[in-house]
Amino acid sequence: MSNNSFLKDTGVILWLTGISGAGKTTISRHLEHKLQEYDRLVELLDGDVIRQNLSKELSFSREDRNTNVRRVGYVANLLSRNGVIVIVALISPYRSVRDELRSTLNNFVEIYVNASLEVCEARDVKGLYAKARSGQIPLFTGIDDPYEVPLNPNITCYTAEETVDESTNKIVIWLESMGYLQRPKIRQ
Repeated sequence: MSNNSFLKDTGVILWLTGISGAGKTTISRHLEHKLQEYDRLVELLDGDVIRQNLSKELSFSREDRNTNVRRVGYVANLLSRNGVIVIVALISPYRSVRDELRSTLNNFVEIYVNASLEVCEARDVKGLYAKARSGQIPLFTGIDDPYEVPLNPNITCYTAEETVDESTNKIVIWLESMGYLQRPKIRQ
């Protein structure tokens, strides 16, 4: 099997984790477009969309959040084992379930989208932090429910200091260096 064939057939799960407003969805959308330039199958699994369609019966208790994360992990694994690059944008607040996925899924890449609570609250276009602080949204991650920062992420994007392009390029360069991507040939 040629190296190029290996690249075409190798799926990978890019798991972007961080608190609400950190930039997971924004980076994921840019990354999705960038990876399509590599002539690869790419699928984006966004936490908000998943909650509306796959996990709408779940609450925001620790147990239900972990169930949601495991469901998304299962779907991501199905796709990646068929050669798809799967981008997951999901808060996934608890380290233990993220570590569980890392140990059970093939080609799992943990990407920590790092932004302070203050930065995320300032970016809060949906008003979720204000509702959480006023008690309208209980168990909100970062306010009255913890977010456990990854201890050893494969990649960290510092969205208060980096542009979306810088964060996206950091991920692409890492994927190239690990052999998941090969630079597209310039067409003439």
